[in-house]
Amino acid sequence: MIRNYIKIAFRNLLKNKAYSSINILGLSVGMAVAILIGLWIYDELSYDKFHTNYDRLAQVYQNQTFSGTTSTSAAIPVPLAGELRTKYAADFKSLALASWNFEHILAFEDKKFTKEGMFTEPELPQMLSLKMIQGTLDGLKDPSSILITKSLAETLFGDTDPINKIIKLDNKTTLKVTGVYEDLPYNSTLHSTSFLIPWEKYLTLQNWVKESQTQWNNNSFQLFVQIADKAEYGKINSKIKNVVQSHRAKGEDDKPVAFLHPMSQWHLYSEFKNGINIGGRIQFVWLFGIIGTFVLLLACINFMNLSTARSEKRAKEVGIRKAIGSVRQQLIGQFLSESLVIAGIAFLVGVFLVLCTLPWFNTLADKEMSILWTNPVFWISCLTFTAFTGLISGSYPAFYLSSFQPVKVLKGTFKAGRLASLPRKVLVVVQFTVSVSLIIGTIIVFRQIQYAKNRPIGYDREGLITVMMNTPELYGHYDVLRSDLIKTGAVENMSESSSPTTGVWSNQIGFDWEGKDPNMLALFGTIAVTHDYGKTVGWQFKEGRDFSREYATDSVGFVFNEAAVKYAGIKDPVGKTVRFNDKKYTIIGIIKDMVMESPFDPIKPTIFLLDYGWANVITIKMKAGINSKNALAKVEAVFKKHNPGSPFDFKFVDKEYEQKFRAEERIGTLASFFASLAIFISCLGLFGLASFMAEQRTKEIGIRKVLGASVVNLWQLLSKDFVTLVIISFLIAVPIAYFTMSQWLEKYEYRSEISWWVFVLSGVGAMVITLLTVSFQAIKAALANPVKSLRSE
Repeated sequence: MIRNYIKIAFRNLLKNKAYSSINILGLSVGMAVAILIGLWIYDELSYDKFHTNYDRLAQVYQNQTFSGTTSTSAAIPVPLAGELRTKYAADFKSLALASWNFEHILAFEDKKFTKEGMFTEPELPQMLSLKMIQGTLDGLKDPSSILITKSLAETLFGDTDPINKIIKLDNKTTLKVTGVYEDLPYNSTLHSTSFLIPWEKYLTLQNWVKESQTQWNNNSFQLFVQIADKAEYGKINSKIKNVVQSHRAKGEDDKPVAFLHPMSQWHLYSEFKNGINIGGRIQFVWLFGIIGTFVLLLACINFMNLSTARSEKRAKEVGIRKAIGSVRQQLIGQFLSESLVIAGIAFLVGVFLVLCTLPWFNTLADKEMSILWTNPVFWISCLTFTAFTGLISGSYPAFYLSSFQPVKVLKGTFKAGRLASLPRKVLVVVQFTVSVSLIIGTIIVFRQIQYAKNRPIGYDREGLITVMMNTPELYGHYDVLRSDLIKTGAVENMSESSSPTTGVWSNQIGFDWEGKDPNMLALFGTIAVTHDYGKTVGWQFKEGRDFSREYATDSVGFVFNEAAVKYAGIKDPVGKTVRFNDKKYTIIGIIKDMVMESPFDPIKPTIFLLDYGWANVITIKMKAGINSKNALAKVEAVFKKHNPGSPFDFKFVDKEYEQKFRAEERIGTLASFFASLAIFISCLGLFGLASFMAEQRTKEIGIRKVLGASVVNLWQLLSKDFVTLVIISFLIAVPIAYFTMSQWLEKYEYRSEISWWVFVLSGVGAMVITLLTVSFQAIKAALANPVKSLRSE
């Protein structure tokens, strides 16, 4: 029986090619979108799961409260690790202190590369269950060892055996390769980590790190932990929450609360607000899951609409089959088999579309996804999903068509009735409600991105490049290096600082000033700069002056940004005294706020001070109007002269600034892509419905033409129903989109307003798209020769 159903299904599909093509195309696009989104969601949900100890790994975080606002960070003091090891040994299987992932210069013979890596205690490789290709997981026990990824080994050593080879780090020290491990997958939080170096080596290279071993107020490090097999996160958190607080000196009242942030939440639940986890990328998982479901639903709606629209054409077929003995269950089986065959063909076409678009989609989504050919769960899910789609798509037509009474149909008295088209109209409204909502959402996302991009940034990033001071050769030669760079004729200015213009790397407490609330624990971003910093970046003064070599007292001078003045509440700040680390400083100038961190967040209160010894970032201002390639070649020559043992690695500040918008832009682009496909599917359904409507009203159109109706009159006649449905869809979509996007914008401190014209533009756009889609069939029917349509009369 099933074979007969399939034969009949294929025969009907071939008999009605136009109808079948529209259905297959719509379902194919819907399924392709569903598969792409499914792969994206799978990739997001599988982040870090390749680690054997995934469920037991965590990172120690801290909540700190400054002036009533709680901030959350993974930065912890070094002594915390020892405290957890000794006093809470039963709760932890392993712990490992680590530095942050920083760029370092690795050299072997004449090969030099800049790669990201970290210093860490020996337990981390075992905790992360790294897959060793050569060497063992205990490779960091030697203080002068280094573990490197397979790709880094190939880059440095080619086909030769890397074990026991000597690598030079930052022109400071040598390390011996004791192990090579598989590169971490792209969907890994630590993906960019190319090497691991023992923590003991960190202590010998950096005095400040050695000094931090006993400092409970120096939050500059990371701590990874693996909890004991029977331990529970909640119970451990209740035990360790006050450990840091108990070791703080009097006056350091930032109320630090330590807690564990499990690896299972690193990627999807990474955002905190006022000390509370508010989610993160999990919202995008839900967003795209909903979008994928709706896009596929639109394709299913097309199938239902086109099937029921053809009901009168198939009524005689149903009547004859019932008259010769077919029962309703057989007819339902036949119609469902047709929908399942269409769904099966659509799935194959959808997989082909995914294969064609996946490389582009990976680039767009910043992923390295592939179809899971060997994963049985993937294929079981796909087949189940295809069958479900086929059944959903064909359910209404099957039960609707099989309900026709054969006597009425064969006597010619069958009429669909005034309400027969109501379900189709409801489904069209659903389609365009989704489509219009997606259009509105996409416009609002891009407006928010543009709003942040147009935000005044307080400095001139054009022509700025930064170079990290990774090697000792670049320290202590500021004046000579600056002079040589300016002599090239390609450089306008140069300076050094402790943070680039695209980040604030240090936050300090311990500031005091006249009129300060004694209960206020003030936290300021703190950046050390050289004399020429302001001229290099082009910061803009509101009051006072810049640092100058003419004033020896500027060594104890502060430059505040506007946010710092507002935060401190100092009136007429220029000339006022501020104490910091038991030393008096004078505020010499106030600059306009510089956007150094997220452009979507408020400006951090920041203080700038002169300190050549603290600076570790070189900022260069290139001259305008000169060839960038030639200019960079001249700059590189100067760096090669002063730092011959290192590659010239630089970053354009404007490119780094653009990175801050990448996540939002990616989401906006993906949303617009899916919105476009949703509109395409909806229009495909309208096109099919318009063609069937025109076909059903052929004789009516012929009579109207004979009686003098114009093409415009007939176009209006055939289009007005669809226009009405789109207007209803728009009225439903507006409140839904407004509420949803208002909620989305709430997560940004610096956000755009939702303007009324966004809804008008979306509604007009949907109307134009609808009219363009319907007009082709409407005008085609209006231009047809009435003699042909009336000849049978």
